[in-house]
Amino acid sequence: MSPAFGKCYDPSGARYGIPTYPWQLAPDGYATRRQLRARGLRPGGQSAQTQIMRANRRAGGFQVAYLYRLDLAKPVRPMTPAMWRAHEAMMLARRTCPACRMDAGYCIPTSLGMCVSCAFPEEQRAA
Repeated sequence: MSPAFGKCYDPSGARYGIPTYPWQLAPDGYATRRQLRARGLRPGGQSAQTQIMRANRRAGGFQVAYLYRLDLAKPVRPMTPAMWRAHEAMMLARRTCPACRMDAGYCIPTSLGMCVSCAFPEEQRAA
């Protein structure tokens, strides 16, 4: 057993304020936000009920993942028509090239800042 295991095991919550378990040893009935979302759920106003922790050698500290009770989780709210319109407008802005003002059909890479045709015009003419 590693020395970090003992530092990560605090089921009473005396050391960290909430019950803490080592990585992959969390009790059943709990899930992270991502795991809740994959099940179509959200925390629903509850605060983190417990956490899992593991040593991070590169950072010299610990990685923490907060867990929420499954029985208190609520279904994800459905998108309203106004939310869908806002989402479509946002995606159109991400697809529109600032140089040629055309819809590229894909999200413009932030590394280029413009569509591939505008970023590499000489290669587009050769093809």
